[in-house]
Amino acid sequence: MGSESEAHRLPVRAENRKIKGLEKDREGEWTGPFYFIQGADCQYGLIDDWAEKSPVRWDEEIRLTRIAVSRINQMQPKPKFFSLCGDFVQAFPGEPDRLPQEKDMIAEFSKVDPTIPLVCCCGNHDVGNTPTKETVQQYRQTFGDDYLSFWAGGMKGLVLNSQYFADSSKVKDLSKEHSDWLEQQLNAKEGCKHLVLFHHIPWFLEDANEEDQYFNIPTALRLKMLDRFVDAGVKTIFCGHYHRNAGGFYRGIEEVVTSAMGYNIGGEDSPGLRVVKVTEDAIKHRYYAMDDIPVMLDDEEF
Repeated sequence: MGSESEAHRLPVRAENRKIKGLEKDREGEWTGPFYFIQGADCQYGLIDDWAEKSPVRWDEEIRLTRIAVSRINQMQPKPKFFSLCGDFVQAFPGEPDRLPQEKDMIAEFSKVDPTIPLVCCCGNHDVGNTPTKETVQQYRQTFGDDYLSFWAGGMKGLVLNSQYFADSSKVKDLSKEHSDWLEQQLNAKEGCKHLVLFHHIPWFLEDANEEDQYFNIPTALRLKMLDRFVDAGVKTIFCGHYHRNAGGFYRGIEEVVTSAMGYNIGGEDSPGLRVVKVTEDAIKHRYYAMDDIPVMLDDEEF
């Protein structure tokens, strides 16, 4: 019984708003350039669901994950961490395929080198378009805290739950706790080399003044929060959700919208990952299709 329960949870999960191996006392000092990996929307089951197949299977998503994990585990130098920016599975909480999709996703991502921490951000499919206390609690039990802070090589990262920005109508108390925590983190003067945000839904896709739509955060909150991030010194924002590569700049902040590890909408991009290089003065990045993911990172141009 115990082993079955653990098989349905990530082996290392964020707890107490922190993640093992990425604590400040261990990773708070700048020691030179480093790399990390960002992925999004592996979304087990979406490929068949989009094609209206029945029954829905997720063999292709598993195949793509195995390519990604194999490449990441071979990388030199070793990435500091692997950030997965939401929508791990297609089935929403309570739907029939939810548990088997989660179980297979966890089995595959548990094969990532344990010395490369997995930093999870929850997406709308992970807690629901309108999250409830129950769906948030289920996420926390399975994948760890839905928001947290961490350190890597002198960079400070904040993982946010973007569903609180999209629709907090059934979790107003949890949303307030999240907002209070975020404000505390933004006010903290901790001497980080870079302050970077990670979450699922983008604030914008190309322009901060674009119209509201399914794939961005509503304008009224968007501009208010972006201005707050500018004031706090945020350098870069990494997110997913769009299933295409996109992004732009707002008052010096770069927002990076990364395409999907699984199904890519419109065929503009192939399933892949983003390799990020952090230097003392800059954060550079490049998206790679799965079969093109490099192993020798210092040989790449960013």
